[in-house]
Amino acid sequence: MRRVFEDYAYTDAVRNGCYWDSTVAQRSWPVLRGTHQADVVIIGAGFVGLNAAIELVQGGASVIVVDAESPGWGASGRNGGFCCMGGAKAEDATIARHYGPEALEAWDAAQVAAIHLVDQRISDLALDVERHSDGEIVLAHSARAMKQLAAENETVFDAEDLRAMGIAGHGFHGGMRTPVGFGLNPRRYVDGLARHADSLGVSIYGQTPVTKLTKGANRWHAHTPEGWVEADTVLIASNGYSSDDLPDWLTARYLPAQSSVMVTRPLSEAEQHAQGWTSDLMAYDTRTLLHYFRLMPNGRFLFGMRGGLSSSPRAEAATRRQMRQHFDRMFPAWTSVEATHMWSGLVCLMPSLVPFVGEVPDMTGVFAAMGWHGNGVAMGSYAGVQIAARMAGRSSNGLPDFVSYPPKRFPLNKNRRALLRLAYLGYAVKDVI
Repeated sequence: MRRVFEDYAYTDAVRNGCYWDSTVAQRSWPVLRGTHQADVVIIGAGFVGLNAAIELVQGGASVIVVDAESPGWGASGRNGGFCCMGGAKAEDATIARHYGPEALEAWDAAQVAAIHLVDQRISDLALDVERHSDGEIVLAHSARAMKQLAAENETVFDAEDLRAMGIAGHGFHGGMRTPVGFGLNPRRYVDGLARHADSLGVSIYGQTPVTKLTKGANRWHAHTPEGWVEADTVLIASNGYSSDDLPDWLTARYLPAQSSVMVTRPLSEAEQHAQGWTSDLMAYDTRTLLHYFRLMPNGRFLFGMRGGLSSSPRAEAATRRQMRQHFDRMFPAWTSVEATHMWSGLVCLMPSLVPFVGEVPDMTGVFAAMGWHGNGVAMGSYAGVQIAARMAGRSSNGLPDFVSYPPKRFPLNKNRRALLRLAYLGYAVKDVI
């Protein structure tokens, strides 16, 4: 496999402190051995792969899902649990300029539909995902950011309004609320999807990386260390944990980036009031290298941030120290509150800063859905359903056309991670203004 980050990023070491794992009974999935036949093979058992598998098997297809680790091991089971608007990093104005105002409207509608899909999945499967929050709020980290929020939105809240709402922290100049979306336990959600897919007859295999993808006489062959799967169609749903040679076309068309999370011990009501944060709204700030945070139903506080340019024990420790420093600066009343869990994972960026959900060029029958830019709970789930419809030959008009345009390549090929270093330096300057 040709992956972008150091090997350490793909080990259990960086996720062993993941809080969500303590909330779900771990299940052992079989390893794929020998030769198998299926209509569809899906690489990656996360939000995309499992939602696609459910749709396909309900349509009558035989489906095999393989994961290099286990369902939810990657970003789907270790994210911040924000089921919210998002999926692209491109600005709305950029999308409208490049693809047209109608495409932007379709994209906005898709984001709302994605949230509703997850809501429906949770309801239909009766999943206890510790759901909370009625929407989210973006917090201006500077006076300039607040001025921009006010210029772009009819209704904004100033710092005094925020404090009255139970949203108080250092450096919040105001904010804007979006009344759509909710927080959840992503591990419980992805675990529920896996169990449901299994009950429908989807064959799910763990500890089964795909090492090579080749075309036989009529069908695709997904090779694994102890066997292979022969299928008519293939879905690549490995997102930031993809490999540049699966297939070779994928080389440099995506860029993994690190995101880190910490969860505190439960905060008492007195501690919550001491800081002035009692709201359960999902929140994030206007920094490009943003912070995201929320008070969970059990009183624990989740805090996450983008950043981290390399993966090693030393680099991971440094990133965690930096995350704690940022947390202490933003929430000074909680500087003595213990963080019981810390972990990191990889999100996935695309060259155009919009997702890719479509067929791989010149590889008839091979599809990919990836690039959620750190917001994959809702959009990844929705894209899984939409790409499944296309793979089955059904009409799929729930996403704008531009997400199916094949992405270009990042410069520097295998060394493209160096672009993050340059970008982060620029973002760091921009974020202090």
